[in-house]
Amino acid sequence: MPNILASLRKSRTKIWVGAVTLLLVFYLVVAFQRSVLLLLDPNLVAKAIGAGYLVLPVIGAWALIRELMFGARTEQMAKVLEAEGGLPVDNLPRTPAGRIIREAADLEFEKYREEAEAAPGDWRSWFRLSCAYDAAGDRKRARASMRDAVKLFRGMPG
Repeated sequence: MPNILASLRKSRTKIWVGAVTLLLVFYLVVAFQRSVLLLLDPNLVAKAIGAGYLVLPVIGAWALIRELMFGARTEQMAKVLEAEGGLPVDNLPRTPAGRIIREAADLEFEKYREEAEAAPGDWRSWFRLSCAYDAAGDRKRARASMRDAVKLFRGMPG
Protein backbone atom coordinates (compact mmCIF):
# COMPACT_ATOMS: atom_id res chain seq x y z
CA MET A 1 0.00 0.00 0.00
CA PRO A 2 2.77 2.55 0.77
CA ASN A 3 4.26 1.95 -2.70
CA ILE A 4 0.92 2.72 -4.33
CA LEU A 5 0.57 5.97 -2.37
CA ALA A 6 4.15 7.00 -3.21
CA SER A 7 3.51 6.24 -6.86
CA LEU A 8 0.29 8.29 -6.82
CA ARG A 9 2.03 11.24 -5.18
CA LYS A 10 4.80 11.07 -7.77
CA SER A 11 2.27 10.93 -10.63
CA ARG A 12 -0.11 13.54 -9.21
CA THR A 13 0.74 16.19 -11.81
CA LYS A 14 0.33 13.73 -14.68
CA ILE A 15 -3.03 12.62 -13.28
CA TRP A 16 -4.26 16.24 -13.13
CA VAL A 17 -2.94 16.98 -16.62
CA GLY A 18 -4.73 13.87 -17.89
CA ALA A 19 -8.00 14.83 -16.19
CA VAL A 20 -7.92 18.41 -17.47
CA THR A 21 -6.96 17.19 -20.94
CA LEU A 22 -9.91 14.78 -20.99
CA LEU A 23 -12.29 17.55 -19.93
CA LEU A 24 -10.91 19.90 -22.60
CA VAL A 25 -11.15 17.22 -25.29
CA PHE A 26 -14.77 16.58 -24.25
CA TYR A 27 -15.50 20.31 -24.52
CA LEU A 28 -13.78 20.50 -27.92
CA VAL A 29 -15.82 17.57 -29.26
CA VAL A 30 -19.08 19.10 -28.02
CA ALA A 31 -18.16 22.52 -29.41
CA PHE A 32 -17.27 20.97 -32.76
CA GLN A 33 -20.54 19.02 -32.83
CA ARG A 34 -22.56 22.16 -32.01
CA SER A 35 -20.78 24.18 -34.69
CA VAL A 36 -21.53 21.47 -37.30
CA LEU A 37 -25.20 21.48 -36.26
CA LEU A 38 -25.30 25.25 -36.69
CA LEU A 39 -23.56 25.01 -40.07
CA LEU A 40 -26.20 22.52 -41.25
CA ASP A 41 -29.07 24.83 -40.24
CA PRO A 42 -30.80 26.51 -43.22
CA ASN A 43 -30.74 29.91 -41.49
CA LEU A 44 -27.80 32.05 -42.69
CA VAL A 45 -27.33 33.64 -39.27
CA ALA A 46 -27.04 30.17 -37.70
CA LYS A 47 -24.51 29.19 -40.38
CA ALA A 48 -22.44 32.29 -39.61
CA ILE A 49 -22.53 31.56 -35.88
CA GLY A 50 -21.58 27.93 -36.63
CA ALA A 51 -18.61 29.06 -38.70
CA GLY A 52 -17.50 31.41 -35.96
CA TYR A 53 -18.05 28.76 -33.30
CA LEU A 54 -15.96 26.28 -35.32
CA VAL A 55 -12.90 28.45 -34.66
CA LEU A 56 -13.03 27.72 -30.90
CA PRO A 57 -12.35 23.97 -31.08
CA VAL A 58 -9.63 24.49 -33.68
CA ILE A 59 -7.80 27.04 -31.49
CA GLY A 60 -8.43 24.92 -28.40
CA ALA A 61 -7.00 21.77 -30.03
CA TRP A 62 -3.94 23.71 -31.25
CA ALA A 63 -3.32 25.16 -27.77
CA LEU A 64 -3.80 21.78 -26.09
CA ILE A 65 -1.34 20.02 -28.41
CA ARG A 66 1.17 22.85 -28.04
CA GLU A 67 1.05 22.76 -24.24
CA LEU A 68 1.23 18.96 -24.05
CA MET A 69 4.28 18.97 -26.34
CA PHE A 70 5.85 21.71 -24.21
CA GLY A 71 5.31 19.64 -21.07
CA ALA A 72 6.68 16.48 -22.67
CA ARG A 73 9.82 18.25 -23.90
CA THR A 74 10.32 19.92 -20.54
CA GLU A 75 10.08 16.54 -18.83
CA GLN A 76 12.49 15.05 -21.36
CA MET A 77 15.02 17.84 -20.72
CA ALA A 78 14.66 17.40 -16.95
CA LYS A 79 15.44 13.68 -17.31
CA VAL A 80 18.56 14.45 -19.33
CA LEU A 81 19.73 17.02 -16.78
CA GLU A 82 18.97 14.64 -13.93
CA ALA A 83 21.03 11.89 -15.58
CA GLU A 84 23.90 14.37 -16.03
CA GLY A 85 23.58 15.66 -12.46
CA GLY A 86 22.80 19.13 -13.79
CA LEU A 87 19.41 19.85 -12.22
CA PRO A 88 19.43 22.84 -9.87
CA VAL A 89 19.28 21.82 -6.22
CA ASP A 90 16.19 23.04 -4.36
CA ASN A 91 17.83 24.12 -1.12
CA LEU A 92 16.34 27.59 -0.81
CA PRO A 93 14.97 28.61 2.59
CA ARG A 94 11.20 28.56 2.93
CA THR A 95 8.57 30.22 5.04
CA PRO A 96 6.62 28.08 7.54
CA ALA A 97 3.90 27.83 4.87
CA GLY A 98 6.42 26.29 2.45
CA ARG A 99 6.92 29.23 0.10
CA ILE A 100 10.41 30.06 -1.06
CA ILE A 101 11.81 33.21 0.55
CA ARG A 102 11.95 35.68 -2.31
CA GLU A 103 15.21 37.40 -1.31
CA ALA A 104 17.08 34.07 -1.24
CA ALA A 105 15.62 33.14 -4.64
CA ASP A 106 16.69 36.50 -6.06
CA LEU A 107 20.28 35.93 -4.89
CA GLU A 108 20.33 32.41 -6.36
CA PHE A 109 18.80 33.76 -9.57
CA GLU A 110 21.88 35.87 -10.33
CA LYS A 111 24.04 32.75 -10.58
CA TYR A 112 21.79 31.23 -13.21
CA ARG A 113 21.35 34.50 -15.11
CA GLU A 114 25.11 34.82 -15.43
CA GLU A 115 25.36 31.18 -16.56
CA ALA A 116 22.76 31.77 -19.30
CA GLU A 117 24.51 34.96 -20.43
CA ALA A 118 27.84 33.11 -20.60
CA ALA A 119 26.36 30.22 -22.62
CA PRO A 120 23.37 31.56 -24.59
CA GLY A 121 23.35 28.56 -26.95
CA ASP A 122 23.16 25.93 -24.20
CA TRP A 123 19.66 24.69 -23.43
CA ARG A 124 20.83 23.50 -20.02
CA SER A 125 21.60 27.03 -18.85
CA TRP A 126 18.19 28.28 -20.05
CA PHE A 127 16.46 25.38 -18.29
CA ARG A 128 18.20 26.25 -15.01
CA LEU A 129 17.44 29.96 -15.54
CA SER A 130 13.79 29.05 -15.99
CA CYS A 131 13.84 27.18 -12.67
CA ALA A 132 15.44 30.23 -11.02
CA TYR A 133 12.77 32.55 -12.46
CA ASP A 134 10.10 30.20 -11.17
CA ALA A 135 11.65 30.11 -7.68
CA ALA A 136 11.80 33.92 -7.71
CA GLY A 137 8.08 34.03 -8.53
CA ASP A 138 8.38 35.32 -12.11
CA ARG A 139 6.29 32.73 -13.94
CA LYS A 140 6.07 34.70 -17.18
CA ARG A 141 9.84 34.87 -17.61
CA ALA A 142 10.22 31.29 -16.35
CA ARG A 143 7.99 30.09 -19.16
CA ALA A 144 9.77 32.25 -21.76
CA SER A 145 13.15 30.89 -20.64
CA MET A 146 11.86 27.33 -20.77
CA ARG A 147 10.54 27.94 -24.28
CA ASP A 148 14.03 29.16 -25.24
CA ALA A 149 15.49 25.99 -23.69
CA VAL A 150 13.04 23.84 -25.67
CA LYS A 151 13.96 25.59 -28.94
CA LEU A 152 17.66 25.04 -28.29
CA PHE A 153 17.05 21.43 -27.19
CA ARG A 154 15.08 20.64 -30.35
CA GLY A 155 17.79 22.19 -32.50
CA MET A 156 20.37 19.76 -31.16
CA PRO A 157 21.75 17.26 -33.65
CA GLY A 158 20.51 13.69 -33.33
